[in-house]
Amino acid sequence: MSTKNRRRMLSVLVHLFSVGTAMSVPGKLSFASYFSDEMVLQRSPQAAIVWGYCKKPGQNITVTVSGRQPVGAFSVDYPDVQGGVWSVSLSPEDGPGPVTIEATDGHDSVRLSGVLFGDVWICSGQSNMEFTLDMALNATTELADAVHYQNIRVFTATKRTSSKAELDLLQIDEPWSKPSKDTLGHKPWTYFSAVCWLYGKYIYQKLNYPIGLVASSWGGTAIELWSSPDALKLCNIPNDSNRKKSAISNSQLWNAMMHPFTKMTVKGAIWYQGEANANKPDTYKCTFPTMIDDWRKKFSAASGTTPNFPFGFVQLAPNRNDSSVTSGFPDIRWHQTADTGYVPNHRQQNVFMSVAMDLPDFMSPYGSIHPRDKEDVSRRLALAGLSVAYNMSLGPFQGPQITAFYADIGFFTVGFEFDDAVDIEVRSKSGFELCCSTNNQSRCDGTDSVWMETPIIKEEPHKITVSYTGTCSNKYIMGYRYAWRESPCPFKECALYVKGTDIPFGPMFGLGLINDKHVTPKENKIV
Repeated sequence: MSTKNRRRMLSVLVHLFSVGTAMSVPGKLSFASYFSDEMVLQRSPQAAIVWGYCKKPGQNITVTVSGRQPVGAFSVDYPDVQGGVWSVSLSPEDGPGPVTIEATDGHDSVRLSGVLFGDVWICSGQSNMEFTLDMALNATTELADAVHYQNIRVFTATKRTSSKAELDLLQIDEPWSKPSKDTLGHKPWTYFSAVCWLYGKYIYQKLNYPIGLVASSWGGTAIELWSSPDALKLCNIPNDSNRKKSAISNSQLWNAMMHPFTKMTVKGAIWYQGEANANKPDTYKCTFPTMIDDWRKKFSAASGTTPNFPFGFVQLAPNRNDSSVTSGFPDIRWHQTADTGYVPNHRQQNVFMSVAMDLPDFMSPYGSIHPRDKEDVSRRLALAGLSVAYNMSLGPFQGPQITAFYADIGFFTVGFEFDDAVDIEVRSKSGFELCCSTNNQSRCDGTDSVWMETPIIKEEPHKITVSYTGTCSNKYIMGYRYAWRESPCPFKECALYVKGTDIPFGPMFGLGLINDKHVTPKENKIV
């Protein structure tokens, strides 16, 4: 038997033991399934929750962390669980450890060793989050480099569904592990998530304390599957409907692959999803921010996680090499920002993102919907996360916002002014469009209007000017949009970037009459 196969068999045995003692042998003193040796627990100022099972309700369980003052727990009855369930809140730990955690009922005891205290991040979504490090560009270099990051630990949940909110995981693909070529690059689509790992690696380089990464994702899945019935109800979506391309019902991944983690104290979550909702994108404006709110509420209630914990996401990358596609992905990108074009915003507080629309990979062997460049995606996400979640000042992490615009009717131009936080770098003259109509009340839906490409003819540090000569003559200009394509540009060649960086501006959109008045956009309406 090869060394790799022996390691794999050992991993499986560890997995079976950890799940068996927690779930398959009810009524036995044990930790919950996702507590194991070499894991990371959430550091201070939060207090990490540790929980598990015991022989019967009413037992007193004592938990001790490496000789510190013991913490007591009184076990309770829990539906569908034989025996009792206990839970303790540890004193906040600066860490980093390692420490040993022991739980005892006075007769038996169980122990976790090599436990670190750091920041724990949940990584979820569909296939571009599931996409493993061994599939990504520069995989050989990244896997070899893993040896330098032994204070980052990784964990992967198995893809399972449930019709009810589970207390604990039903199965584990990868128990808590130190990074290695096998634990990060086992085989494609298994473990470990490239975006999750690289995000963790990049923030670790700045934080220099332990990071725990929990991957729980499933390719081809819509946001409704990851949303609780409570969240779906707020968006008027029934929780029992099946997705057309999936036999999985709404909320079933929330039930089996996310709800169990609500009893784990975490720092935050990152998310890469939306492709599966692109065919019917309209509800995403409600479902995405509502899911974030609901996750925060439920994690906080179950584990004491900070109620407004940071939440990051990847704005959808390109897909097909077809510049005519103007719906689906562009709509999802816009709704990912609650129709503002940026985060954080008034609806999405403590939220950050990575703009990925300029990173196409039309020749990807995994299909163009799965671009292999996860380093740029993750680097941008980490920069935004360090800026928003950790309040670090590391320079600009997203493009500026439009502060004003106006038409010069005599010269057939429209000027767009941006805030002066950063300077603009123009890499392409194309990307902006104006909506032209004979109706000054048009909604730019195509019934009485047409979107016309308008090239950039002038650039200044905080302003660009586009020309509509011959496109909107004798018509009203009823709106603008930028980068409104499924695949808007070649690799890192969209029109607007933060000068001196590879940070692209995100998509922009606004409706309403544009005339020679100097106006300011308000909630993406021209007023």
